[in-house]
Amino acid sequence: MNQDSPFDFSILDQIGAPYRFFEAGEKIFLEDDAADAMYMVRSGRVDVITYGTVLENVRAGGIFGELALIDDGRRSAAAMATEPTEVVQIDKQTFLAVIRNDPEFALRVMSLLANRLRRMNKEH
Repeated sequence: MNQDSPFDFSILDQIGAPYRFFEAGEKIFLEDDAADAMYMVRSGRVDVITYGTVLENVRAGGIFGELALIDDGRRSAAAMATEPTEVVQIDKQTFLAVIRNDPEFALRVMSLLANRLRRMNKEH
């Protein structure tokens, strides 16, 4: 699966992953919150923010909060809807089910993490 290719949300629909809607300016989670799920943007846009700095703008098909499923740690940044936004909440059980249905989804998540790490290395 190419990271830029659209994600087939029907996999998440079949599994029964919950959708959540956020108004513009509404927080999705805050830095240091307990973390038990990642999110995929179905429509709208989300800013991932730390110390007042926007780290990333996540648009439809993009994911954020994925570290929660990898290390079970607390949130390392905040996430806020910047326009009316619908997201799919993906907990660890759902994440594993998606990977069983679409193993390349795991590669998409790893590719995203690798790209973020490379970008951070260039900035420092």
